[in-house]
Amino acid sequence: MDRLYPIGDVARRTGLSVSAIRFYADEGVVAPTALTEGGFRQYDVQAIARLELVRTLRDLGAGLADIRRVLAAENTLPELAARHLRLVEDQLRQFRARRAVLRTIVRQPTTAAQVSLLHKLVSMSDDERAGLISRFWDFVTEGLDVHPGYLDRLRSRRPHLPEEPSTEQLEAWIELAGIVQDEQFRTAVRAYFHRAFGTEQGKLMATPEMLARAERRRVLYLEAQAAQQAGVPPDSPQARDIAERMVADSAGFVAAMTGEHDAGKARRSMAGFDRTASAQRRARLPGTDLMGRYGTLVARINGAPEPDPARSAAVQEWLAAALRQDAG
Repeated sequence: MDRLYPIGDVARRTGLSVSAIRFYADEGVVAPTALTEGGFRQYDVQAIARLELVRTLRDLGAGLADIRRVLAAENTLPELAARHLRLVEDQLRQFRARRAVLRTIVRQPTTAAQVSLLHKLVSMSDDERAGLISRFWDFVTEGLDVHPGYLDRLRSRRPHLPEEPSTEQLEAWIELAGIVQDEQFRTAVRAYFHRAFGTEQGKLMATPEMLARAERRRVLYLEAQAAQQAGVPPDSPQARDIAERMVADSAGFVAAMTGEHDAGKARRSMAGFDRTASAQRRARLPGTDLMGRYGTLVARINGAPEPDPARSAAVQEWLAAALRQDAG
């Protein structure tokens, strides 16, 4: 006959309290294997195993009815686990949203009315988020006289919050949703685009030809960035080849804009790159702060690399060094 254990031993083995074991017996979930003459409950190893399963299922959030069905084999463990996994994942999403709201409240002054708005922002559906961003771009580009392809390119710069966002992604969405609804920000961005593309040169920048040139330049820059980050020496043939192609591309880009092709000027400009002066020029560019923050937040929400001026400057310094080596 299998060994029988008194209820106190069963409690120590399963981690359940004696009163909990009695409760499950009284509810018909796990009955004792035997009763002593004095009416004391005893359990064999099979009953103890069932009690251990009961404890695990309760810890995972299963209710008494679900536990009964599993023990009676009316539901399989995978079926029960799948159902509770969905519940747990939903709870996790809710907790991440709440944490994002609470972090925002802690970091900045927030009124009671704004708390409700913050919660609404993190609870938006995909369609609601898309609609919010679309309304922003519709407003800032309304009346902008540029090629439709450029407008499509602008409107494609939008966030895509993943199904299971991190707290940081939710926080970025809260901030982004706030600025695109801010009247001052929206008006400033609109004024910037109309100012930047209100000239003939600005319209030319938005043509398919110039956008194609800009894309080729971006691909070439990524090649330079990859080589620099891989530790390719600036005095190597590979570095000099990339730098020379960047010079030719830069000269061609300027020629397409102004009609003047000056490879020597493009070379001198790239070889004389100065990080501090470049940062100062960038800070003076209209719209840098406006769209810079927008781009950073969108990248963070999308899980993409965020714009990094320091990383870009390191690539420019690498290219400058390659050109100076070539000149020497």
